[in-house]
Amino acid sequence: MSDRTWLRRGLSTACLTFVLSLLFSYISDILLSKITVIVLALLLLLFIILIGVLFDMIGFAAAAAEIGPLNAKAANRVWGARQAVRLVKNVDQVAIFCNDVMGDICATVGGAIGVAIVFRLIANSPGLNTTLLTTVITGLVAALAVGGKAIGKVVALDEATDVMFRIGQIVAWAEKLTGKELFPTKEKR
Repeated sequence: MSDRTWLRRGLSTACLTFVLSLLFSYISDILLSKITVIVLALLLLLFIILIGVLFDMIGFAAAAAEIGPLNAKAANRVWGARQAVRLVKNVDQVAIFCNDVMGDICATVGGAIGVAIVFRLIANSPGLNTTLLTTVITGLVAALAVGGKAIGKVVALDEATDVMFRIGQIVAWAEKLTGKELFPTKEKR
C-alpha cells in the first residue's frame, strides 16, 4: 500500500470518528438532559459501555475467525455468510472501525457521561466528597469497560467464526434495507 493510501485511510478514519463521536455525544447529551433519575443515567452509561464491548468483540472475532466454514456456508447460499466472508477478508477495516473508531468513541462518551453523573450527584448533594466520587466513578467506568472487553475477547476467541456469521447476517439485513454493499470485496492488484 502506498504512503498516500495510508494517509487517505487515516484521514478518512479520523473524519468518520469525528462525525460519529459528534453524533454519539449529541444523542447521549440529549438523553442525559432528559434523565432526572441517577439510576437511569447509570443505565445509559452501562449501555454506552456495552456498545463499546460488543464492537471490541466483533473486531477481535474478525481477526480470529476461520474463513473456511464461512466460505462453505456462502457456497450453500446461507443468509449472511457471503457478508461474513467479506468482513473476515476485510479484517483490517473491520478492526479499525470496531476496535478503534467505535471502541474509542464509546470510551470517550462513557467518560463524559461519568463526569456528568458526578456533577449531577454533587449538585444534588453538595456535601459529597468530590475527589472520592470522581475517583469511584472513574474506576467504575474503567472496570466495566475493561472487564467487559476481557469477557468479550474470550467469547470472540472461542466463538469467532460463529460471531462473524451472526454479524454477517446483520450486515446482510442492513444491505437489504439500504441497497448498498457494506465492506465490498477488495480488488486484487
